[in-house]
Amino acid sequence: MSGETDPVIVMKQEVGKAAAAKVRSGSIVGLGTGSTTAYAIEYLGERLASGELKDIVGVPTSFQAEVLAKKYGIPLVTLDAIDRIDIAIDGADEVDPNKNLIKGGGAAHTREKVVDCLAEEFIVVVDGGKLVDKLGSTFLLPVEVIPMAVAPVTRAIEKLGGKPELRMGVKKAGPVVTDQGNLVIDVKFDNIDNPAELEKTLNNIPGVLENGLFVGVADVILVGEIKDGEPVIREIT
Repeated sequence: MSGETDPVIVMKQEVGKAAAAKVRSGSIVGLGTGSTTAYAIEYLGERLASGELKDIVGVPTSFQAEVLAKKYGIPLVTLDAIDRIDIAIDGADEVDPNKNLIKGGGAAHTREKVVDCLAEEFIVVVDGGKLVDKLGSTFLLPVEVIPMAVAPVTRAIEKLGGKPELRMGVKKAGPVVTDQGNLVIDVKFDNIDNPAELEKTLNNIPGVLENGLFVGVADVILVGEIKDGEPVIREIT
C-alpha cells in the first residue's frame, strides 16, 4: 500500500467505526453497501465478538453486505421477520446541504432505499469529496429498470432532459445486472433543482423500479476528512 492511500483508508475506517459505535445492544441494524460501510460492518462484528454489543441482527441491503455480515459474525434477518429497523448505516455518492443523497454507484440503491427508509435513524457515512452544493453535480443518477423496458424508459428520461446511458460491466461483457435481475440506466441531468419532484417523476415511468435519489431520508451524515494528514470526522445532523 503506498503512503498516499494510507490516510484515506484510515479515514474510511474511522468513519465506519464512528457509525458502528452508534449501534446499541438489542438493535435491528440495516447494513449498507460500499467501501466505508464495509468498515462499519467489520467494527460491528468486532463489538459483538468482544461482548461489548449483544443481541443485534442485521438486515443486508445487498449480496456484498450479506457476505460481509456473515464473515464478521453478524446474525442476519429478512424484512418479513421483523417489524422495525432501529438504525441503518449506509454510504452515499453525493450529499447536498439538505442531507438529500444520490446513491446507487454499487447498483444496490433499490434494496438500500427499502431498508434505509424503514430505519428509525439513518446514518450516512461518506468522505468529504461526496459533499456537493447540488445533487447531480459530480455523479450520474442511477435508475433501476426491468430489462424489457430499457428502450421506452430511455426515451422517457430523454424527454425529461436527462442523458441516459445503460451501465455496462467493467470486467464482464454486457450490462450490469442488479441483485433483483434488472438493469441500471445512469442519467446525467444538468440541473436537479427539485430532487423530491424528480424522484417521484422517474419512479412513475412504467418499467422503472427505483432511482438513486434519497430525499428526506438521512438523519445524520458522518463526514470523514483528512486535515494535516490526520483523519477527522465531522457530524452533520
